Amino acid sequence: MASLGNKRILLGLTGGIAAYKAAELVRELQRAGADIQVIMTEAACRFVTPLTLQALSGKPVYGDLWEAGVPNGMGHIELSRDRDLIVVAPASADFLSKLVHGAADDLLSALCLARECPMMVAPAMNRQMWENPATQRNIAQLRDDGIVVLGPGEGDQACGEVGMGRMLEAADLAREISSWFQPKLLSGTRILITAGPTFEPIDPVRGLTNRSSGKMGYAVARAAIEAGARVTLISGPTQIDPPPAARFERVETARQMLDAVNSRVDDSDIFIAVAAVADYYVANAAPQKIKKERAVPRLDLVLNPDIVESVAKRPNPPFCVGFAAETEKLDELAEAKRRRKKLPLLAGNLVQSALGADENELVLFDDEGIHRLGRTSKLEQARLLIRHIARMYHPRKSSVPA
Repeated sequence: MASLGNKRILLGLTGGIAAYKAAELVRELQRAGADIQVIMTEAACRFVTPLTLQALSGKPVYGDLWEAGVPNGMGHIELSRDRDLIVVAPASADFLSKLVHGAADDLLSALCLARECPMMVAPAMNRQMWENPATQRNIAQLRDDGIVVLGPGEGDQACGEVGMGRMLEAADLAREISSWFQPKLLSGTRILITAGPTFEPIDPVRGLTNRSSGKMGYAVARAAIEAGARVTLISGPTQIDPPPAARFERVETARQMLDAVNSRVDDSDIFIAVAAVADYYVANAAPQKIKKERAVPRLDLVLNPDIVESVAKRPNPPFCVGFAAETEKLDELAEAKRRRKKLPLLAGNLVQSALGADENELVLFDDEGIHRLGRTSKLEQARLLIRHIARMYHPRKSSVPA
């Protein structure tokens, strides 16, 4: 986790059993160097005591809207003015609703309404509460308002049920908070990313696919979020949890991925096509499992759509970034692909050095030439790629007439 030295974070706790995780979160953030000020709602105090959080944070814990110990008696103003970030963890369904509607009937909700710094929330609630349409509308509105939503996760819940709604673990939240403090080179930019393989059915149990773990695409999504972008991640089948702050849609086939991209690309400033899309689909896919017989079944293969090329050819396309995985002649083949598809930027790599690995060695191709990033972790490769995109995107954006 990156250092949080000199970062000042206000941690808000609302009522929920996940409030116990806040104690560990304070410790994780302090280990990274952050200064923590804790604010608790009355309901939060039913689950964990202010004394616990005061002992861990080394600061008085506030919760009263009429707090006498705050300068000017205006805790809802003063307590957030020196903070770099507000994090509410756990954030109950009730508190999320307050944020959406601008309610300010306690200290935490009032200071969130009066804040001048960015804000994150880590939802925590029963699975039915999370899945309720009202909660989903509130989450969508919070994201549109620029509030970063971290999680929730899926698993066992205190009520004995299993499903979405668990607050992320303290270590995961600390990592997300640390990542958020990366330079905001693409603040407010809307980025659409595809990742993973696609799977084209032959029958209900067999299919055609590409060997892709999805690690690179998910790393690009994380790096884009770190850079301040509002990210939508469309992914084929993988075993990876998506970044909590991303809007996420899972698909299976190339045509489903194309439909998902087309439904969102008009609201995107940048499109990064990392997915390893299968080149063909089976036109005569069987509705039932094909039985093994001596005769080999005939498969009628049809070319899948080229998603990034179709987006680049739109009348007013976003800034398009393609990916190319080759087994030989990377420079020659990747640059030819970039020019054929008319992409401003393409990232290429040799598959034998990156397939399924946690490291990669990207080479970037643009009109200025070839840029070799060297071999590092896929997340660091993604961060270098995002920085390169930011350098190219901002001059392009400023040159477009208003």
